[in-house]
Parts: sequence; C-alpha cells; structure tokens
Amino acid sequence: MSEGEKLIPINIEDEMKSSYIDYSMSVIVSRALPDVRDGLKPVHRRVLFGMYELGVFSNRAHKKSARIVGEVLGKYHPHGDTSVYDAMVRMAQEWSLRYLLVDGQGNFGSVDGDSPAAMRYTEARMRKISEEIMADLDKETVDFQLNFDDTLEEPTVMPTKVPTLLINGASGIAVGMATNMAPHNLTEVIDGTLAYIDNEDIEIDELMNHIKAPDFPTGGVIYGYDGVREAFKTGRGRIVMRAKVGFEEVDGKECIIVTEIPYQVNKADMIKKTADLVNDKKIEGISNIRDESDRNGMRIVYILKRDAVPNVVLNTLYKFTSLQSSFSVNNIALVKGRPQMLNLKELIHYFVEHRHEVVVRRAQYELRKAEERAHILEGLIIASDNIDEVIQLIRSSKNTDEAKEKLVERFNLSEIQSKAIVEMRLRQLTGLEQDKLRAEYEDIMKLINHLRELLASKDLRMELIKEELNEIKEKYGDARRSVIEYSGGDVSIEDLIADESVVVTISHAGYIKRTALSEYKTQNRGGVGQKGVATRDADFLEHLFVATNHQYMMFFTQKGKCFWMRVYEIPEGSKTSKGRAIQNLVNIENDDKVKAFICTQDLKDQDYINSHYVIMATKNGQVKKTLLEQYSRPRLNGINAITIKEDDVLLEAKLTTGESQVLIAVKSGKLVRFEEAKTRPMGRSASGVRGITLADDKDEVIGMVTVNDMNSEILVVSENGYGKRSSLDDYRITNRGGKGVKTLNITEKTGKLVSINSVTDSDDLMIINKSGLTIRMAVSDLRVVGRATQGVKLINIKGNDSIAAVTKVLREEEAIENLENLDGVESTGITEGEETSEDTIENTDTEE
Repeated sequence: MSEGEKLIPINIEDEMKSSYIDYSMSVIVSRALPDVRDGLKPVHRRVLFGMYELGVFSNRAHKKSARIVGEVLGKYHPHGDTSVYDAMVRMAQEWSLRYLLVDGQGNFGSVDGDSPAAMRYTEARMRKISEEIMADLDKETVDFQLNFDDTLEEPTVMPTKVPTLLINGASGIAVGMATNMAPHNLTEVIDGTLAYIDNEDIEIDELMNHIKAPDFPTGGVIYGYDGVREAFKTGRGRIVMRAKVGFEEVDGKECIIVTEIPYQVNKADMIKKTADLVNDKKIEGISNIRDESDRNGMRIVYILKRDAVPNVVLNTLYKFTSLQSSFSVNNIALVKGRPQMLNLKELIHYFVEHRHEVVVRRAQYELRKAEERAHILEGLIIASDNIDEVIQLIRSSKNTDEAKEKLVERFNLSEIQSKAIVEMRLRQLTGLEQDKLRAEYEDIMKLINHLRELLASKDLRMELIKEELNEIKEKYGDARRSVIEYSGGDVSIEDLIADESVVVTISHAGYIKRTALSEYKTQNRGGVGQKGVATRDADFLEHLFVATNHQYMMFFTQKGKCFWMRVYEIPEGSKTSKGRAIQNLVNIENDDKVKAFICTQDLKDQDYINSHYVIMATKNGQVKKTLLEQYSRPRLNGINAITIKEDDVLLEAKLTTGESQVLIAVKSGKLVRFEEAKTRPMGRSASGVRGITLADDKDEVIGMVTVNDMNSEILVVSENGYGKRSSLDDYRITNRGGKGVKTLNITEKTGKLVSINSVTDSDDLMIINKSGLTIRMAVSDLRVVGRATQGVKLINIKGNDSIAAVTKVLREEEAIENLENLDGVESTGITEGEETSEDTIENTDTEE
C-alpha cells in the first residue's frame, strides 16, 4: 500500500445497496423515462437540441446523420453513437412515431424490420413540428444545465407548444419499472386540453368525449373499449389491436386482404410465422400468402382454399398470429424528477402547467428586453430632439468617455443611453429615421403594457395558451388513423343487432349456424318433409333450437366443460348451408363434443344469476344442480361444469328457477319424475347424485326435461318415427334414483326411445332425420293419449333412415304472420326429384 493511503472497511451489503440505488436512479431519471412536460427522454432532447445548435431546421438543407450524431455525442450524450443514431432514426420512421420529429433522407429502415443504412449514408433535418417543440428556447423559458464535462449548457426540458408525450407516446425499461405510453391524435389531444383549460374539474369521462382512444401510426383497429377506458382512468390498461382487413376475389379465389397491421408488429416476421403455422396445419384454409406492399401502401394477400370460410380463417389468424396483438399501457413518466403513474387528466394537467410556466417566463424575458429597448429609445429621442447640441457636445469632447459623461450631465441620461447616442449613425439624423424612432417607441410601450397585463392575469395567459394550441392544431392536426371498434368484447354491439328469434342448428360432426326462424314453414303431420340442411358426408343434424340474438349461449360438452358465446356471434347461414365447425368458434378439445346448450339473459345481472340454476344429466343417470352464478364469468378456454366419471358422458343441461320438476327418460321407455328441490345445489367440481336407475348395461338416458307449468304435456318420440303426447299427471312424482314408469310401449315397430320434450298446443315440433330431412308440424295436431300407448306415426321413415333429433319451436307472433300466407305444404325448399305427400299419415293408436 502506498504511503499516505489507508484502508476503510465497508460492509459489502451496504455498499452494494447504495451503489445499486445510485445506478437505478440514474437509469430512471437520465435514460429510460420521459419527462411529463415535454414527453422526451434525455437522448431525444439532446438529438433535437444538437440539430437546433447545428441549424438543421426544416427550411434548410439536410445534413449528414454522422455530422449530427457527432455533434450530439461529443457535446451532450457520451453513451455511444448507436444509441444516438437509433434514437434519431426512430424519430424519422413513420411506422414508429405518430408525428415525426426528424425528416430523414435515405434508407431509414422499414416496417419489415430492415436496418437503416449507416449514418454516413443518410441525411436528416428537423421537421416543422420539432421547431414548435423548441420554440422560444432562446427566451429563458426553461432551465439549462451543464453537460457531462461542464463545458457547455443544455436544456433540462423543452418549452414545447405541442403535447408530445400524449401524441407520440413513449416506451422504456428502467430499473424496477418500465413505461409504455400509447400515441394519440393531435387534434383530439388539443381538443381535450382546451376542454381541461376551460374546466379544470372536468371528469375523465368528459375528456374521453374529445380524446376517444389511442391513435397508432400504423392505423389498424382498436378492438374493444374496456382497455382504453381502463388506461385513461388509471394509467394502466390492455388495448387490443387488430389489422384492417377486407375480403376480395382474386383470380376466382376468395382472399383476405390486410392493408394495415397493429402497431409495433414486424410485417415480415408476421408473414413468416403465419406461413409456418399453415405448413404445420395449425391454421387451415390458406393456400398461399403474398406480400404485395409497395410505395403506395401495405397489402398482404391471404389466398384461401376453395372450401374455406373466410370468417373462420380470419378468426384463426386473429387467434394465432400478430394480426391481433395487444398494447399494454403503463403511463409512467417523470414528474419533478420522480417517476409517477399518470392517468389521462394528470398528463394533460402537467402539460398545461408546464406551458403556463413557459408563457410566464417568456413574457418576463420579453418584458425585460422591451423595457431595455424602450430605455435606449428614450435616450435616442432626447438626442434627436436636441441634435445640434448633442453634435456640439460630442465634437468638443477629447474621447468617447468624455462625450458620454457630458451627455449624462447635460440631458440627465443613463450610461446605456449615452453609449447608444455616441454610437448612433449619421443616417439616423434624417427626419424619416426620427419618425421611425418615435413609432418604434410607441409600439414598444404598447408591448410593455400588454406584457404587464399578461403577467398580471392568469386568465389572459390561459387564453394565450389556447390560441397557441389552436394554431398548432390548425398546422399539424390530421384525421385519426386507428378505427375504434367498440363492439370488440363490448355489449354496445347489441344496439346494432336486432333482437330477433333465430333457429340454431348443430350437426353430429359439430357444425353450427343460426338461421332466421322465418325460413322454416309449417307442414302437415305425416309429410315426407322438405330438405332442411345440407350436411357433410356421413354427417347429420343432431341439435336444433330457437333463441334470440341478444342471449348468451352456454355450450356444455360430453366431458363436462362449459363454454360461452353470444347468439349473434354464431355465424349466420341459410337453411341449406352447412354451418361452421364449433372448434373454430370455441376452444373445444379434439376428442370432446358439445352435448347441451343453454340460452340465458344478461350474466351480469346479479338477481338473475342468483335465482337460476343449471341442472345436468349424464348418460348413466347422474344429475347435478349448480347455481347459474357459478357460470357468470366467461373464460376463453371454458370451465369445468361437472366432474364426469369413467364411461359416462354429459347428456343434458337445463336452466331452472329452483322450483321445477325434473323428468328423465331412458332408451328402454321408462321415465322418472321428481322435484328439483330433492337435488341440493353443488359446486362446479362435483359429479352429482343418482337421478334414475338404468334397466341394464345396454340402457342409457336419452333426455331430461324440466317443467314449471303443471299443465305441460310430455311428448316422447321413438327412433322409427312414432310419437305420443301424454299429460304430465300420467307420471307420478317419485324420489330421484328410482327405475321410473313406462312412458311409451316399446316394440320392434316403434324402435327405442330417442327423444323427450315438454310441449303445449302453442308449440311447433321440428323433427330431423339422420339423412338431414326436416319436418315442422304443430303439436296441436297430436291428440293427448295415455301413458303406455304406442303412439302415432309422426314422420315416414324411408329405408334404413331413423330419427336423429326432435325439438319444439315456440311459435312467435312474427312466425305466425309469416306462416298465415302459406297454403299447406311449403315446397320452395325441396331439392329436385323430391316430393311432398300429405296422404301418408298412418294412425297406429293402440291402447295397452
């Protein structure tokens, strides 16, 4: 150890703590976070100031980027040329900043992620809006600080006229915190700022009438509004962005055309990843992808296969690719040197506060300069009024100092005034110049009075700020680029969709669609039926029911999972169309299958969800009751509704009020009826209790009915087309878990039981064969018969065909009006070669 040195023992923990805190604060304050006042990080501020010092204004020639980077690096920002050049490049990229601050010339990169050319090849200059950010910088409007080596001064903040932080946003990772602020539309931001100046107590909801949502440089669609509202109110929120998409036919093929992509998405990467997903068969229906973007704009073409449904493919692209991405807002900025989370109103408040301070300091500076000039003018006017005497005094003086002293004594002037007179040029002695002096003096006195009034009145200052903001809006304001789709996850779409009744059909292979109820017409009992639905090979219709567009759809699968969808979200199709695969609409596992559906009202209505129950039945006779509230929080990947035991599947799920009676029928023709109250409510993970005892291993539950109206009648149908309507009273109430009573006389001719429904005279019946044939008939055409009869033939079965599903349709007034115009059989839906018959009714009523 050298002489004079000594060791000081230090606790390493304390040293690490203090050193790391110093480092982290340095990163937070001097690198990663923007200042709330001018919206700039130190590197951006230094790049702009370096250009200002070099004089590369918007009306001057471009200068080499290397020249600008060298200036900034050598004088203000000693952190490597890459950091300076990258910051400058980003300020010149139209897909990175909403309002560009640098005008670049040369290769400044691309939206495909291409690197910009080296700084020795590119050139740059300021944009006009950057000059507004630095306007009045020379008028002592902001504080200056010494640079890194204490040889020069740089501004601590810019005296910006533009709310830069809101219009361009910012992103940065500090130590222990990060910021991610979205860009907004300048016109909207200024309108909101003006509204705040007029009323400082304005609510954020009122500000949102002006500033609707972020406005991204790449355009696109803001999908849903909840995240925007959350971000504006709290400073944190997740904004979902989607590409702007259209459909076109190119060379006879359906194509999806993308013209705008979400903010900060790399186009080339997105296309490559999409192509990989197509090759891996994770995305079906796309045959080719072409990038046809050019200097006129972006155009990505997804060419679809012949049998692909554009909307399904598009939904898949949204789900698996960057065509849908999210922007996580995290509004952290430096307020008085400290990081702070800010909502929309606070961001505007701090900008207006800064702007007010700049206006005050500028007025003080201009007042001082004006008073100094007025003082000199007063001396010059005195001199011009006594010009002969002044000339005589100066001529008689030995030197300048003596002349100044004589002028001070003679005319009672100040040092500054006497100096100005001595240095006065001869041309100022002309009459014209003397008039100019007086005119200038009058103007400057008016300016002084105006500035004094301005400094005395906050209202005047605020009016001036508003005027300047309006000028900025006039010069740089433009139309919004990002479209807001409020309906994305938002219920306001209901206003755009009529709450009409629709028929929802689902095939055995899981294809779903909704069709207007008016497309189905009533036929007489015993008709062959009209061609109902085109199905795929070896597929047949399995489920059909009526709902309204605004209701919630709950899907229950045989594995006991529950999924949600709004009815209007189900793809629309004609009566003869195939529909879309449920797998493309909800995230069902490949080996699972939807077995039951419930339509509910608003799941956010607490009274409704706490007064309704879901009752489920399985193939092996288990039943379970759960409060609807347990299903009121939809999740994308569904939830477990019931625990299914081995070799069992979920068969039915019904919505009840807690006071219903439950009827469960089995294939062998037996039925059990019990009070719903006999089943206590259970949690979602429970597997339920026994509802009916099966006759043997081959027997199974075919359906469950819940009834509230004790005047209801029960309709049962067998697989060979026999059906029977019986009174509910024919079935006595028993305990759950029994073997039940006979509901239909099962013979070889009738076949096994396949369907059970509760009906009234006001219902219609829809019967679907496995071949896809449908017939609609009025329940009132069937007379009520005893419990153990064989029933009547409802529909003629051809060959090996059999009934797949039977469902009732509530006859709405509108449907009745549509049906009143028909005479007998509707034949427009019959395909070529088919006929309808009205005389094939075979009455097979037999009493037991």
